[in-house]
Amino acid sequence: MSEQGKHVAKAAAFIAGGAVIGAGLGLLFAPQTGVETRRAVSRYARKAQAQTNRWGRAVKSGVKVAFDEKPPAAKSCEKQSPQLTAVLN
Repeated sequence: MSEQGKHVAKAAAFIAGGAVIGAGLGLLFAPQTGVETRRAVSRYARKAQAQTNRWGRAVKSGVKVAFDEKPPAAKSCEKQSPQLTAVLN
């Protein structure tokens, strides 16, 4: 690994470690009990999962519509493709 790559990896490790330590300290000094905090985290995770599922379905349907609907220029090219194939051969 190059010297620059080592510095980047070291910085990333420090940032990740700091984030973990900060999250731990935040939970330790939170004004809620452990049960309340776990319940809030669980509720947030369920909401995030539901939102992610909705976004995924929206993207999937958008991509499907985009592939199913061809622009008028593409449709006209399909009609001309036998002629183009004959010219190319």
